[in-house]
Amino acid sequence: MSKVQAYLTLIDQVIEEGPYQDNWASLSKVKEPAWYKNAKFGIFIHWGVYAVPAFGSEWYIRNMYQPEHPVYAHHVKTYGSPKEFPYVNFIPMFKAENYEPKEWAKLFKDAGARFVMPVAEHHDGFQMYDSDLSTWNAVQMGPKRDVMGDLKKAVEDQDLVFTASSHRAENVWFCNGAMAFDSGLDSEGYIEPYGYRVKVDGTIANPTPKQDYGDSIPKAHLEDWLARTCELVDKYQPKVVWFDWWIQNIAFKPYLKKFAAYYYNRAVQWGIDVAINYKDDAYAKGTAIFDVERGQLAEINPRFWQTDTAIGKNSWGYTEGNVFKEPENIVCDMLDIVSKNGAMLLNVGPKADGTITDEETAILRAIGEWLKKNGEAFYDSTYWSVFGEGPTAIIEGQKMERQAKGYVKGDIRYTYKAPYVYAHVLKWPKDGKVTLKSFALGSKHFKGIIKDITLLAFDHHVNTIRNEDGLHLSIDDKYDTIYPVTVKIQID
Repeated sequence: MSKVQAYLTLIDQVIEEGPYQDNWASLSKVKEPAWYKNAKFGIFIHWGVYAVPAFGSEWYIRNMYQPEHPVYAHHVKTYGSPKEFPYVNFIPMFKAENYEPKEWAKLFKDAGARFVMPVAEHHDGFQMYDSDLSTWNAVQMGPKRDVMGDLKKAVEDQDLVFTASSHRAENVWFCNGAMAFDSGLDSEGYIEPYGYRVKVDGTIANPTPKQDYGDSIPKAHLEDWLARTCELVDKYQPKVVWFDWWIQNIAFKPYLKKFAAYYYNRAVQWGIDVAINYKDDAYAKGTAIFDVERGQLAEINPRFWQTDTAIGKNSWGYTEGNVFKEPENIVCDMLDIVSKNGAMLLNVGPKADGTITDEETAILRAIGEWLKKNGEAFYDSTYWSVFGEGPTAIIEGQKMERQAKGYVKGDIRYTYKAPYVYAHVLKWPKDGKVTLKSFALGSKHFKGIIKDITLLAFDHHVNTIRNEDGLHLSIDDKYDTIYPVTVKIQID
């Protein structure tokens, strides 16, 4: 019996003996972890072999086998043809010689994050952890150390929650373009770490990776995916497992259910509360935590959800010339997300040597400084009667953040922790005058009593007038800031 088949047998046994079975009705009984809902903010880490070429994006392996893509031209010019210099030649160059997990964990702690999520395996098929199911991993190649295991220890030593993501599913088509030319990978079949390179209806499944591949996904890939993901769970006990978008394909459905049942049953054995992240409709509502990539929701969702996004605008992994977001805008997005019952998973892309860029380090520290002063309105909070108010409307959906116009004067977001409502003024006006329309006399959102109003992080007296137009706030002293200002409202 192969190692994969042995794991499949174990999976069936754990499911049979546990409280959760591999069907939606049973899986819908799992509860959203309280720690997760309270944490609000985590760090995502895209780090792998793709950091060596550091060009284009973390999809380097796919694009270097696309003859019409700029990455292909770059690869040929810099390293030679893909046949002469295949992607695996980068692995010995991925040494992680300056990787200090304790420094990473301390930085993430200083940033105000409460959980950390390294990419355990990206689409390129290289595992960043110790595996018994493949030799193509960081322990046996490249860094020759358990980079994920070392990070888990460092993270937990900082009292942060360790989580992990798997992008293994997409490996089955990620290098399909290599079948269209003399690439050295131009035949069908399995080649580690490049995957199966499948065809759909006899045609190279290359231009539309989001299509439903149905029976074209080899059963061996599906079983390998399940075994690898369960091994990841058993070896590292992450409290969240995150999946990328492609697992919604119908062929994956039975395996998604099996994984969830196995993971949730293992969590019961370990006495921990865990969650799965998914996109689109891969998992049934109420069986896992919905995730929006580089996007947000327009309204409050009563089910806890998450945004995953990156500090880098161009790439998730490290690339030369990446453009970075401003920390004040990230904080505004965080508040919008939390006001709607969500959490933010914010990505960094370390260099191949294991260092985090100066730009990302500075941004993380700036976010941390804001959270140190305003954290009581953020952590352990929940949504209020209304998420907020103001002229800026969020365009809902995956990958919609590039269409965002930015927050402006009058944009307010609310969080709640009894007996306080926190009004986050995303863009503090220069005249120091703010109106909270949701607190107007006769408002459907609030009919109680206001006992006290203060600015959370600043020692300024707040003048107040409440009438049918709203709760009008002002301060006598000039205060100039590019960051959100939090107004603490005690209610009764």
